Amino acid sequence: MTIQQVLLLLLLWMWLPHPCHTEMLFRRTPDLRPKSFGGRALGNDGKAIHRQKRGWMWNQFFLLEEYTGSDYQYVGKLHSDQDKGDGSLKYILSGDGAGTLFIIDEKTGDIHATRRIDREEKAFYTLRAQAINRRTLRPVEPESEFVIKIHDINDNEPTFPEEIYTASVPEMSVVGTSVVQVTATDADDPSYGNSARIIYSILQGQPYFSVEPETGIIRTALPNMNRENREQYQVVIQAKDMGGQMGGLSGTTTVNITLTDVNDNPPRFPQSTIHLRVPESSPVGTAIGSVKATDADTGKNAEVEYRIIDGDGTDMFDIVTQKDTQEGIITVRKPLDYETRRLYTLKVEAENTHVDPRFYYLGPFKDTTIVKISVEDVDEPPIFSRSSYLFEVHEDIELGTIIGTVMARDPDSASSPIRFSLDRHTDLDRIFNIHSGNGSIYTSKPLDREISQWHNLSVIASEINNPKDTTRVPVYVRILDVNDNAPQFAVFYDTFVCENARAGQLIQTISAVDKDDPLGGQKFFFSLAAVNPNFTVQDNEDNTARILTRRNGFSRHEISSYLLPVVISDNDYPIQSSTGTLTIRVCACDSRGNMQSCNTEALLLPAGLSTGALVAILLCIIILLVIVVLFAALKRQRKKEPLILSKEDIRDNIVSYNDEGGGEEDTQAFDIGTLRNPAAIEDKKLRRDIIPETLFVSRRTPSAPDNTDVRDFINQRLKEHDTDPSAPPYDSLATYAYEGNDSIAESLSSLESGTTEGDQNYDYLREWGPRFNKLAEMYGGGESDKDAS
Repeated sequence: MTIQQVLLLLLLWMWLPHPCHTEMLFRRTPDLRPKSFGGRALGNDGKAIHRQKRGWMWNQFFLLEEYTGSDYQYVGKLHSDQDKGDGSLKYILSGDGAGTLFIIDEKTGDIHATRRIDREEKAFYTLRAQAINRRTLRPVEPESEFVIKIHDINDNEPTFPEEIYTASVPEMSVVGTSVVQVTATDADDPSYGNSARIIYSILQGQPYFSVEPETGIIRTALPNMNRENREQYQVVIQAKDMGGQMGGLSGTTTVNITLTDVNDNPPRFPQSTIHLRVPESSPVGTAIGSVKATDADTGKNAEVEYRIIDGDGTDMFDIVTQKDTQEGIITVRKPLDYETRRLYTLKVEAENTHVDPRFYYLGPFKDTTIVKISVEDVDEPPIFSRSSYLFEVHEDIELGTIIGTVMARDPDSASSPIRFSLDRHTDLDRIFNIHSGNGSIYTSKPLDREISQWHNLSVIASEINNPKDTTRVPVYVRILDVNDNAPQFAVFYDTFVCENARAGQLIQTISAVDKDDPLGGQKFFFSLAAVNPNFTVQDNEDNTARILTRRNGFSRHEISSYLLPVVISDNDYPIQSSTGTLTIRVCACDSRGNMQSCNTEALLLPAGLSTGALVAILLCIIILLVIVVLFAALKRQRKKEPLILSKEDIRDNIVSYNDEGGGEEDTQAFDIGTLRNPAAIEDKKLRRDIIPETLFVSRRTPSAPDNTDVRDFINQRLKEHDTDPSAPPYDSLATYAYEGNDSIAESLSSLESGTTEGDQNYDYLREWGPRFNKLAEMYGGGESDKDAS
């Protein structure tokens, strides 16, 4: 900018009006009209009403915002015509901010702002002014309302609602394609000057994008922008007020623009020829490899469909598109054979499934490649000439007869010899066998169609050089029927004839069955083995026959039953026949021919009781006898049996345990501790010379005092047993293997008594209690006998 332009702008600025620096004084406008022109009206009483004129008139004051001076900012002056300057009037201010934001000089009417005002907070203030008489406090002028309007200055820069915007536009878009619109706002007054007039410009992002200065719409500025070359762009937009002039305030925002994909790239195979290998043993459906065409696009624009369009293996292989990986999976369609063909060639095509018509000129959107598949040789198991075999053989063939032959070969070029075997799990009875060299199956046991009509075998073929490679084939053997079974009665017949039967009367209809199954069906013939004077057989020619009587009247008292041999023969070759015997009982019947009783039952059974009833009664009796025997045996086992058996029923016995003790170390038969320490008395122990039946509650006897003589202890225990009603009346002598004090009775041994000089007195034995009565009688009785003699 030149100096002349600067001076010109300065002059223009000086001539522009600046109301914020203009002091505005409002006075009452003099009335220049004639006095008679005043508003006049008549009241109800006929008197004239005069309109009072206002002493001041004004509309508004103007105040510049953001005042930075140290003094109060002057707003304006209120003045009334009634003010003579003598201080008799007082000016009062009320309304928005009165007394705080705006103050008035009561004497002069000058209004000042006490602080800096921001127009963006509030654009105008409404106040009311009134002049009153200072002495009377009466208004000299009516209250008037006025407005203080805040003049704007450019103190706010444009702002964007978002710091960062995100937008997208399709790649390959034409120039001028709208991307996104950004809008900034300015808090300054748009109706005053250019403080709020915003102009947009681009600071970063050229030459790819542009922005409209007035609207803020971002558009593409270059044609054919390719996402595959660059996908992300960052654009910085500036918004400046004052119409973009120098000195204006500005704000910026960032717009991240992404180029979205369109299908502008065709798929491409990275190789013109692809080689794959597959073993010939691969089953149908096996995946042998994959092909993949690359596409620079993304998403659905990169989706590819694969197909086989040409080649000599179109009937041997398939290709399937894998959606998640976008690969073409080649699979086996038919079984392969290395010996038949070793190489296949396929022509595979990959084509986009979503093509944009706008970019047809970039096509075609497909590509092809050649796939060569080599079949690898593997050691294959033998192959049977058939998938299954069916052999039919008669059941009467001789052992070792060949019933059929299975054939298998090695499909490999080496043609290894084959070994055949039977799976014995399918022939547990080992009825068949197979020749391992030629596959001939022969019988090793007799066949019987009536036992098993079908035999399902499994033949195993394996290479001799590689026994692990095996193949199985099912062999079904059907056993054909031979007439080797004679017919027999179909059921067991319980036949009877009434005593009052007449000649030619039907007494039984018989039929037969045969295990054989001839092709023409079963046909049986019935006849008698010999001429019978009592009965005859009449063949019905429908595999049944009737048994008829040949005479009148039968007597069960003379003959209770008759045996009638019947010959049954078939019509197959060779003819088979058998003889079945009917037992015909003679029974008493009513006039209608209903059986009432037969000879054997009448003799054996009481009236009103059948054989079943007698059997039931007999079983009940046997069961009752068994129960009684068992109860008696249990009762006997519970009885108490003494361990000491003697021929004489003498209760005074010396217990013999029939074993040799262990001396002082043997404590099983007695407890010597009781005698040695009478204070340590254990619970009562059971007797060992009898089988205990009832366990009595043990009783604790009071322990003998210390240093008690053994004799006192024995006497005490003796009294307890004498008075114990539960103790058995057994007089037993127990050896304690302890020698106590001398007994007053001294020795009772008969050996020592022979050496004594005089007779001894055994009367004191009677004083020892009832247990010693027997001993007292023995010695006392001997003395009496001696005196008597």
